[in-house]
Amino acid sequence: MSAITTAASPTATPSPSSSPAVDAPPAPRVAPAKGRILATAMRRFYDDGIRPVGVDLLISESQVTKATFYKHFGSKERLVLDYISARRDATIESLTSLLAAHEDAAVGLRLVGDAVVAQIQAPGYRGCPFVNAAAEFADPAHPVRGVVTSFHEAIHELFEGALVRLGHPMPGEAADRLVLAYVGAMTWAYVGDVVAASSAVRGTIERVTNEAR
Repeated sequence: MSAITTAASPTATPSPSSSPAVDAPPAPRVAPAKGRILATAMRRFYDDGIRPVGVDLLISESQVTKATFYKHFGSKERLVLDYISARRDATIESLTSLLAAHEDAAVGLRLVGDAVVAQIQAPGYRGCPFVNAAAEFADPAHPVRGVVTSFHEAIHELFEGALVRLGHPMPGEAADRLVLAYVGAMTWAYVGDVVAASSAVRGTIERVTNEAR
């Protein structure tokens, strides 16, 4: 899994251990045409934003017909929801694997920090895809916002679980800080100082894990 891959083969299976990454597009086993459309959406929605990318461009770059596009997705809205849901699922899977990679939960949390740093320092990084998507959909009741919320709830649960295993005295509160560090680093690295963001996320993880010693 590359640090910030923006397209994926529709038949490949990502390996969280191949290189540190916490947000790589998924590689679902789907019909080739549907896979090409989703892979194109992964790249275009992330690079250019969701709303500016039209169906005609997606169809052209995916090398499918309009009928094929609507057969598989029905609408751009359905594709957008599949896009952000796929990113959520791939990221949660990667984080889960990183946190389970070592018996010591502190090592797993450090691996997450390394993965975040690898991602935000990679060429082509354009910010957190979940923050970016939320910024484009102002209505908190929109399904895309629901996926973004579920993503952040899921990473909080993962962090809290790791901290419980570590014996942290206040795992919920500490998980709040880790989520803040995670989202902050992903955002700050794009709009500000990537070096400072990298140092900050690693420093927060160290402080939180040391509290459990």
